[in-house]
Amino acid sequence: MEAGMEAYLRAQLLDRRQRLQSAVPLTPDTAPLVRLLTEVDSALESMDRGTYGLCDVCHDPIEKDRLLRDPLLRNCLDHLTPAERRALEQDLELAGKIQGELLPKQDFRSGDWEIYYHYEALGSVSGDYCDLIPANDGCLYFLLGDVSGKGVAASILMSHLHAIFRSLMSVGLPFDQLMERANRVFCDSTASSSFATLVCGKAHSAGVVEICNAGHCPPFLIRRESSRGLEATGLPLGLFCSSPYGVQRLQFERGEGLLLYTDGLTEARNQSGEEYGSPRLEGIISRRRETPPQMLVEACLGDLNHFLSGERKTDDLAIMAVRRASQ
Repeated sequence: MEAGMEAYLRAQLLDRRQRLQSAVPLTPDTAPLVRLLTEVDSALESMDRGTYGLCDVCHDPIEKDRLLRDPLLRNCLDHLTPAERRALEQDLELAGKIQGELLPKQDFRSGDWEIYYHYEALGSVSGDYCDLIPANDGCLYFLLGDVSGKGVAASILMSHLHAIFRSLMSVGLPFDQLMERANRVFCDSTASSSFATLVCGKAHSAGVVEICNAGHCPPFLIRRESSRGLEATGLPLGLFCSSPYGVQRLQFERGEGLLLYTDGLTEARNQSGEEYGSPRLEGIISRRRETPPQMLVEACLGDLNHFLSGERKTDDLAIMAVRRASQ
């Protein structure tokens, strides 16, 4: 196990041990707390022996995302008991429902702006982040990102990121301070190995968009005569707590806009191992520069499915088209 992860989990276990010891004298029925305290002590002892994080049955490493969620786990996914499997399936189903409820309306319009997105989890839950947030000043924030890791751990981080931005936007921070503050909060409240790439935009009236790209896939700027990618203006969130984030200010005519996506699109591979890639995506966009958001997203999905030719996707997928309405 990585030294940083073990140190983090040890600190978590020691904190839980202290809380349990404080609670035992105050609880009439101490048996459940004593049992948990014994499990914590056993986990700490296994750390000292160098056997922590290994499955009791096969002795292979337990999945990291599961240990981060529950440091007391003793078995890998392949060796769960039937009861543990049922509980896990129920947890995943519930997590998927909760995550689905966090997503905004799929076909969205705010003032001059039309937005449509596609959000597709690889499994029960996703680590991709997608949100649309109307501001008190009449502007619209749009966000698309990708949290490090996969599965439940990534989905929890995605929900955390969702809460951070929703909270900060309610404060009414200037856009140039929003990303820096979100980065500090995310960095201070997550493990050192966690990070998130993200595009955040603020669409104003009269076709003005402020946009910041925190290490994410370059969104495509769609003009009437051309299209091009917008490179990053800062590092992914969570890498360094004091990272600066630059902001680009763009002017859009009617019918112009942006296409945002996660790497589940451009890094998808077909049966021959060929990567879908940004050039192919740009080709789709260049042939449909005047296409409304829903039709553009559906065209991208259709081309991806044609490219895969039945090959299974290996990552979460999110695509968002933002367009200044033609009228």
